[in-house]
Amino acid sequence: MNVNPSENTSRRELANALRFLAIDAVEKAKSGHPGAPMGMADIAEVLWRDHLRHNPANPQWSDRDRFVLSNGHGSMLIYALLHLSGYDLPLSELQNFRQLGSRTAGHPEVGHTPGIETTTGPLGQGLTNAVGMALAEQLQARRYNRPGHTVVDHRTWVFVGDGCLMEGISHEAASLAGVWGLDKLTCFYDDNGISIDGHVEGWFRDDTPARFRAYGWHVVGPIDGHDAAAVSAAIGEAKAEASRPTLIVCRTQIGWGSPNKVGSHDVHGAPLGATEVAATRAALDWPHAPFVVPDELRSAWDARPAGAASEAAWQSRFAAYRSQHPELAAEFVRTQTGDLPENWSEIRSELLARAGDRQGGVASRKSSQNCLDFLIDRVPELLGGSADLTGSNLTAGKGSIAWHSAPAEQTPNYLSYGVREFGMTAIMNGVALHGGLIPYGGTFAVFSDYSRNAIRMSALMQQRVIHVLTHDSIGLGEDGPTHQPIEHVGSLRLIPGLDVWRPCDELETAVAWSESLERRDGPAALFLSRQNLEQCGDRAGRADDIARGGYVLSDTDGAPQAVIIATGSEVGIALAAQRDLATHGVAVRVVSMPCCERFDRQKASWKKSVLPADVPRIAIEAAHPDPWRKYVGMAGEVLGIDRFGESAPAPALYERFGLTAVHLAQVVVETIARECGSDGDI
Repeated sequence: MNVNPSENTSRRELANALRFLAIDAVEKAKSGHPGAPMGMADIAEVLWRDHLRHNPANPQWSDRDRFVLSNGHGSMLIYALLHLSGYDLPLSELQNFRQLGSRTAGHPEVGHTPGIETTTGPLGQGLTNAVGMALAEQLQARRYNRPGHTVVDHRTWVFVGDGCLMEGISHEAASLAGVWGLDKLTCFYDDNGISIDGHVEGWFRDDTPARFRAYGWHVVGPIDGHDAAAVSAAIGEAKAEASRPTLIVCRTQIGWGSPNKVGSHDVHGAPLGATEVAATRAALDWPHAPFVVPDELRSAWDARPAGAASEAAWQSRFAAYRSQHPELAAEFVRTQTGDLPENWSEIRSELLARAGDRQGGVASRKSSQNCLDFLIDRVPELLGGSADLTGSNLTAGKGSIAWHSAPAEQTPNYLSYGVREFGMTAIMNGVALHGGLIPYGGTFAVFSDYSRNAIRMSALMQQRVIHVLTHDSIGLGEDGPTHQPIEHVGSLRLIPGLDVWRPCDELETAVAWSESLERRDGPAALFLSRQNLEQCGDRAGRADDIARGGYVLSDTDGAPQAVIIATGSEVGIALAAQRDLATHGVAVRVVSMPCCERFDRQKASWKKSVLPADVPRIAIEAAHPDPWRKYVGMAGEVLGIDRFGESAPAPALYERFGLTAVHLAQVVVETIARECGSDGDI
């Protein structure tokens, strides 16, 4: 069964090094999941030592293979792999597993530990990220490879467990992977029949191989996941497949090697305990003290020499490619580093100038499309898409090339994800993590609920992903409360690191797009209207003010008696109320706040200049009112909606919910009177 990698070591010993690093780390932390690392160690040993192409000295090498541990609770498996392979993850970090400040967190975190490709833990999303990575590889290979010059040619490997496949997102991702023919994606299914509640046959009886064959995958197995020769043969079969992704079904025993807990849920999410650790050491003939790996095993695990050679060979190929295709090579390097085009400042200036010249009523979803019409050909790394709502989200621009209809000589830059909001969003995260592309994708704002956890993950991982969320309020009208978002914009604003933009016209929309593209440390959500919005006047040279997230859109000649804060479609209502109040001698400032998160990050001096102290504040937004209390205080007022909407034309709904200039003006007068202590005669 064992294939000897050297005279003195066996594959089982090499796998046991992984097992006992995981066992010892979990035992020391008194917390963690030893079962999956123990069960998948044999598979991991074969993959990482014989097939995975990577360079521990340069975890960001662009043509490295990607490895994703979708069942991220088994994190000690990947930490042990990274440590033994030669990544900058010393033994002290494994000994500090799950402790404050360590680089070995309970679940793998990208950007926190070298060699981790994505943050996993929410089951199914790692698999879906891997689909995005494999998709990015396919698209970039199509764009950059030329006859005789292959500079994009790597594989994506992903470990999944029963929990990943129970999650509905696995269906969305696997279906799309089959449609797209991601032949360089290989998924290892840890088929151990155990989840937290016990043996899964009581709640999970899917015929998983048949399910994946139905998606259009190549399926290998079931194989014995503890037989190195069988694992190696299955991987060889996967690498030979040229048109489909591959699922390798690996029958394993969770907690393999533990005499008394193997195959049970007892080993899933708890330390083995000192007695069982000792028994496992005896059973596997592992006489070494905790965290001790013999030198001969460490030497056999060291991937640094092979990794350096692989990258050097690629660098040589890329040098030849650069000499023959200098423009493509320069673009490849630029996009891999995440830089925007060299002439980005000129692109941005022209984009804003065009937007500033727009006249008449335009829905902000259309303003967004106008921006995309201009940007797509100038920012070739943009990869768009929609969850079966392209004609409603208006996410396809003039330069969009759909994957399903692209001619062979062109590289697609637009994806129809189908009705798969969650899958789309997690795939976009994988595309962004891969590097070289900037993904954006659309759905209705109310359906952000379906993809919320993936939106949260894009923020947690600080990835440049742009979520286009249209039909942003009751303004969508007749579709009624099932489609009218109420709490959504406010709840998404609670996600740390997510910039939520709700622009009032085309200029603010253009600023939102340019700022979202320029930002490299987090995602953005663009809340866009279905109904037309009037342009809010000439603001030449004020793009930087808009980019601050909140600014004075329209002021008074003297000191304001009140400040109205508004976003999106309600900015026009605020301006109308301001004009009405002015005819009655009431001086009001209108503040547009397209992005609260940007405004909150400004210096105190800017915030005070926009929202002066001791001046009554009234906010208006066609959404839940509670989040605005931090700006208006308990003495201020908020015009919003704290109940579900209704089915009716948009104007009737705005009237029904009191979101009108007349009502707003009345509330302003009442608020000023109350705070001034008068009887309302102002």
